[in-house]
Amino acid sequence: MSGRIDCTRDHEVATVTLSNQAKLNAVDSAMWQQLAQLVSGLAADPELRCLVLRGEGEQAFAAGGDIEEFSSQRDTVDRAMAYHAQAGAALKAVGDCPLPTVALIHGACIGGGLEIAAQCDLRICGESARFGAPINRLGFSMYPVELQALLRLAGAATMRELLLEGRILGAAEALSKGLVTRVVGDGAVVAEAYATARRICNGAPLVARRHKVLLQRLQENQPLSEGELRDSFAFLDTEDYREGLAAFLAKRAPRFRGC
Repeated sequence: MSGRIDCTRDHEVATVTLSNQAKLNAVDSAMWQQLAQLVSGLAADPELRCLVLRGEGEQAFAAGGDIEEFSSQRDTVDRAMAYHAQAGAALKAVGDCPLPTVALIHGACIGGGLEIAAQCDLRICGESARFGAPINRLGFSMYPVELQALLRLAGAATMRELLLEGRILGAAEALSKGLVTRVVGDGAVVAEAYATARRICNGAPLVARRHKVLLQRLQENQPLSEGELRDSFAFLDTEDYREGLAAFLAKRAPRFRGC
């Protein structure tokens, strides 16, 4: 039986849930495809301001890909390329999502699960969460496209440690190595993740989207063009900018509408 990707909405926040509890939310090929389609659809919804990604239950965010599929779906180079193109499309959908994304992490965040979490803007985990990609014990290497976001997030030294040693990191060590944003008590993960989402939603949504674009662009380590610098002041023509200034001067909470 395949897992599934569930989605619920609460006003401006959508929650995307990796659901395959019998296998610690391991991501199978159908789930990769569903994840790409679902996140791409949510990204185009003008009513949303934040996505929260999580695993079903409290045992795992996701314990990797579904290994049982590999002997039939990754047994030749062509099938492996097709499988990882599908996984790569899902990861790209999360990474390119214009909405801020928050990973809510309980328990195991391993392999493919870690790859998904790395594509999110923020990662909130519990004290007992654990992270790694011990695929050296399974005899296969990480697909380059999937490794890229982890390398950008945690750096080459940490990725050498995870991939060459196959180490599993606890939450505190993952925090110290830049793999997670914040560690809280296990019982507080849900509350903190959604408090994070609310803080995001309370800000100007166009600004959040613009900051995501700028952060991505500045990591390319290429100088910005004159046009790009001018575009950074596009906020001057927005209602949200005028509302933000007016609210500040009136000492009241702003009411941003995303326009």
